[in-house]
Parts: sequence; structure tokens; C-alpha cells
Amino acid sequence: MPKLNNPMNIFRRHSRWRWGIAVLVVVVLGSWWWQGRGKSASKALTFAARRGPLEITVLEGGSLQALESQEIKCEVRGYQGTKILRIVEEGYLVTEEDVKTNKVLCELDSSELQKQMVQDEIQYQSALANLTDAEQNYEIQLGQNESDIKTAEQKTRFARMDFDKFLGDTLTPKIVAEVGLDLLIAAAMTNNVEETTHAEEVSTEKSPSPSVPAAPPGLVAPPPQAAAARSDMGGQVITLIASPPAPPAPRPSAPAVAPKPADSEAAQPPNRLIIDFSKYANIDVLGDGEAKQKLRKFEDDLQVTKKELEQAKTALDGTGRLFEKGFVPRTELVRDEISHESSRLKVQTAETAQELFLKYEFPKTAEEWLSKFADAVREQDKARRVAISKLAQARARLNSAKGLYEVQLRQRKDLNEQLAKCTLLAKKTGLVVYGSGRGDQMFYGNEEPVREGATVRERQAILTIPDMTRMSVNVKVPESYVKKVKKGLKARITVDAFPDEPLTGDITKVGVLPDSQNRWTSPDIKVYLTTITIDGSHEWVKPGMTAKVEIMVNKLEDVVYIPLQAVSPDNGKQVCYVAGGFKPERRELEVGEFTDEFIHVKHGVKEGERVLLRLPDGIEANRNGQEPKPAENRNEKPATPGTPAAAPATAAKT
Repeated sequence: MPKLNNPMNIFRRHSRWRWGIAVLVVVVLGSWWWQGRGKSASKALTFAARRGPLEITVLEGGSLQALESQEIKCEVRGYQGTKILRIVEEGYLVTEEDVKTNKVLCELDSSELQKQMVQDEIQYQSALANLTDAEQNYEIQLGQNESDIKTAEQKTRFARMDFDKFLGDTLTPKIVAEVGLDLLIAAAMTNNVEETTHAEEVSTEKSPSPSVPAAPPGLVAPPPQAAAARSDMGGQVITLIASPPAPPAPRPSAPAVAPKPADSEAAQPPNRLIIDFSKYANIDVLGDGEAKQKLRKFEDDLQVTKKELEQAKTALDGTGRLFEKGFVPRTELVRDEISHESSRLKVQTAETAQELFLKYEFPKTAEEWLSKFADAVREQDKARRVAISKLAQARARLNSAKGLYEVQLRQRKDLNEQLAKCTLLAKKTGLVVYGSGRGDQMFYGNEEPVREGATVRERQAILTIPDMTRMSVNVKVPESYVKKVKKGLKARITVDAFPDEPLTGDITKVGVLPDSQNRWTSPDIKVYLTTITIDGSHEWVKPGMTAKVEIMVNKLEDVVYIPLQAVSPDNGKQVCYVAGGFKPERRELEVGEFTDEFIHVKHGVKEGERVLLRLPDGIEANRNGQEPKPAENRNEKPATPGTPAAAPATAAKT
């Protein structure tokens, strides 16, 4: 038992041994713990924070397009579309020779148009024949109207000559003016029917008021008394009644009647006007005419018979005195008595004949010639109106034929144009591309890709010939970067097919609104179409090629930056984890601008410190689904970053 207690005693007696054993135990335990932690830390990727220039870029992919191009569309109308019968191969190079020879690039089906043209040709020829017939009928109607008007004018002129012949040309104008025939004659003579081309001329004679008829063009409106005598207005007639001389009484004005069709004139009650010709039965009043000549003859005959009666009476008185004295026989007395009686009877006969002429024959004949003249004037006015009506009908038929002919002519021209549009010719040199030439072209409904046998609708792009000298790249910039992208910024372009041929360009267009096509495919993602014009001309650049565009937004000088995936959101703050010590250190950061790979760190990390590219084990990020944004000041933190990008090639293990 004492032997066993010797080591313990020795340990108690020697303190150096005691401290040496304790240190050895601690070293063994620490080494074991450090080796276990090192194996876990060696699995985490880290990145050493760098200081230097940082280019802020936006990297997006797109396709090459020509800035200017000739887009050949289908211009053939039709609801069901038109089939492509023949089309050149895509990629065909149109040369100057093709343009000069009008090479056919595409031919569309025109069979339906040709059928329509056959039917339209028949209708066109029929319309042309109808137009020719209407033109000839119009010319014939013009000649017929001229003949009818001249015949009516001649009849009126002859009737007026007969009237003047009977009463004398010095008296008849007064009577004609009294009954209002002068205005009717003027109305009939002032209308040139030969130049009448529209039926609206008839409307110029309509009454503007219910009391007085409208005057014809170029004439003063007649007074109510004269208007009552116009036989053409409302079926008025003139009645001439002979009566003994009487004091002139005021003539009542006949009410004006609105014009009505000719077939209803007979049903109109006539307005009567009394003409007293007895006041004109005077040689001093009458003009040099038949009436004056007859009155003069009756007066002469009466004077002769009266003188013969005086002579017979003187002879009878002398014979009576001689017979009383017995100087003459009774037979002579009887003879003178018979002669006296005969002379007296002749005087009575002459007086009776004169009275009968003045009372009956004179007014009757005057009324007869005036009526014939009035009838002739009415016939002339009727002929004028009928001529206007027939000419209006002929003009209407001519206009209708012209309208139908013009419709058929336009339709024929339109069909010819449609037929010509079925053949698409080369008008510009360049490379042939099917459709609109856009890489994101989509087909809706029953639309088919452009090929032989496919059906294309109206206004659908069939071919596009781009201008290869000016090319561009169209990219879709996400909404989070659209504020950075501005017109005029420089860009680096890398074509996938030629990665060793870098290109440069400028932004020439930035979309104002989000892309409408992207709304259907990805409604939650808003992108803006952006056009980058490529500098210079390159033969190997072709439309439709895929390219990557790196837009140079800004360049920061001498800044600290770390990979974007090293930053994670945590309760509204941007944090990262710095490797060192026994465990990673959590750092709150103030960040600035960022790219798809790196982010500018204003405060929180120093140059050379190694940051973890992912969260340490056992720590979860409190993400809000937003990407980091530059802070405006030191107290303002950027938004939480989004999905981390791929780890950069410079990342290394600790």
C-alpha cells in the first residue's frame, strides 16, 4: 500500500511535474478540437476583399438585328388568308442584278382573284354599255327638248302675231300686261333648258310664301294682280267676258295656289278674271289691225247709207211737192218713196251690223285670239317644264350609270392591284429573312411559319431584307436595372458564334413601357426592350445571331468590393461573414452599386479580409426576395439581395 501511494506522493512533492502534465492535457484537447473545426472550415469557400477599380455593368443576352430593313408584307385582302405557292430560300442574297430583272421572291395564290376578275369583267362591260346608252339618251333628250321648246316658241309667236293682227301691236302689249302674260312669257323665255343638267332647277320656281308665287330667275316678283293671271301657276285660266261699257271696278286678287303636278291641275278650281273688251271698241283706241279696219268699214258704210238716205229723202220731198202741183205722175212719187225706204233700211242694216260687231264679233274674236295666245304661252311653259323633267330624269339615269361604272372601274382596278400584289419582287439588295426578322417573333391563332404552302394573313410579314451595314442588338433589361440603363451608354458585345471578335456599341433606344410580349409568357417579370447599335460594319455579323451585351453603367475608382453572393439580408440589414478565429465573424455592411458578380462595400469589410461565399452551417438568411441597392448615406442600407449569382472564378478555399 505504501508503494502505491508513492507516485501520488511524488506528484504532490514535485509541482513542476504537476503543471507540465496539465499543460499537456490542454494541448491534446485543443489540438483535437482545432482539427475538427478546421475540417469543417476547409469546406467553406471564401473570397479576399479587393480594392481597386470596379466597373458597374449590366450583362444581358439578346439577338442581332438590322437597324433598318425592308419588310415585305402580304397585302392581299381576304379573311381566310392566302397560300404561298413559291418563295426563295431563307438566306438568299439579293443582288443588284436581281433588282434590275425584278426577280420574284415570293408568289402567292391568285386563283380566287382571277375568278373574281372574270365575273367583274362581265359587270364592267355591262356598266360601260349602260353608261354609253345613258349618255346617248341624254344627248337625244337635249335635242328633243330643244326641238319641243322651239316648236312651242313658234306656236306662241304665231298666236301673238294673230292677236296683234286683230287688235294692233299698240294695244295688245297693254292687254297682255294687264292679264300678266308678259311675266309668264318672260319666265318661259329666260330658262335655258339646253344647259339644265340637274332637276334642282325646278325647285327655283317654288313659292317662297303662300300668297305670291316666286318669280323666275332674273325677274322681279309679279304683283298679286299679275300673279292671279298666270295660267301656269295652279291651273289658273283666263275668262274674257264682253260687257257694255261700265265704270271700271277694282279687280279682286285671285289667291295664289302652290304648284302641283300636272295630273292634278284639272281638279283645281279656276281663278277667273274679267276682261272688258268694250272699252277697246274704238277706232282711236285700237291699233292698226283687222278690228280697226272692220270698224272703219262699218263706219264708212253707215256714213254712205246715211247720205244716201238724206238724198233719197230730199228727192222724195221734191217729188212730193211736184206731185201735189201735178207736175209729175204718181209713179215717180212711188219710186222715190221706195228709194227712200231702201236707203232707210240700209242705214238700219249698217247700224245693226256695226252694233253686232262691237257687241259680239269684236270681243269674241279678241277673246279667241287672246285665248289662243294664252294657250300657246301655257304650252310653251309646259314644254319647258316637261323638258326640264325629262332632262332631269335623263341626267339621273346618266349619273346612276356613271356611278355604277365608276364603282366597277374602281373594283376592276383594285382587283388588278391585288393580282399584282400576289407577286413579290426584289426591290432592294440584301439578305432574305423569313417573317419579320425578329428572333422573338411569335405566331398567334392559326398563323403558320413562313414556308411554301403556308397560309399568310393580310399585313403579315413574309420576308425581311435587312440592311447589313447597320446592325444592332436587342436585349431585355430587367426592371431592377432599368434605372441604370440610359441612352448613350457604351456597351461591349460578344457574339456566341465569334467569341474572339469583341464588338462595341452605344445604347440608342430604351423602352418606355415593359415588353408587351413578355406579359403573356412571364407576367411577373417586367423587362424593357433596349437597342444597342453596333459600331462599324462587319461582314460576319448576321441577323438572328445570339450575343451577350455588357452595358457600361459606371466605373468606380479605388473601392473595396466582394462577390455579390457573400452578402445576405438579415432583418433588413446587409451582412456578411468574415473568416477568422474560432468561428466566422458577422459584419453589418453599407453597400453601394453592384453588378451581376460584385458589390461595392463602403463600410464593414477591409481589403484582404476573407469573406464566406455562403452562410456558415446552422445559420439561415432572413431574405425578403430583393436585391441589394446602393445606400444614399451611411445610415441608409440597401435592400436585401436576391438569389446569389454563380461564384466567381477568383473564389478560393481557405
